[in-house]
Amino acid sequence: MTKKQPISTAPKDGSKIQVFWTDEDGQENESIGQYRSLDRLKATGGQWDETDAGWWIFTDSNTQKKVVPHSWQPAGKSGDEDTEEE
Repeated sequence: MTKKQPISTAPKDGSKIQVFWTDEDGQENESIGQYRSLDRLKATGGQWDETDAGWWIFTDSNTQKKVVPHSWQPAGKSGDEDTEEE
């Protein structure tokens, strides 16, 4: 099992990783996330500014949300159950 790592060490090259974040209700969440730089966002079209750069997840098949994760691990490496907390 891969241990969670600080988000500051996560790859920001557009690869998808497992991110761990806390929502506004204090609920701990984990999602597949991707860092999107301003240049990457602008390449998709639309109006983007520097506040849009960051970590994005899909909440469902059509909806994306920007989140502020606190840790990460490679996607698909969490194992069956994460019962060890360190």
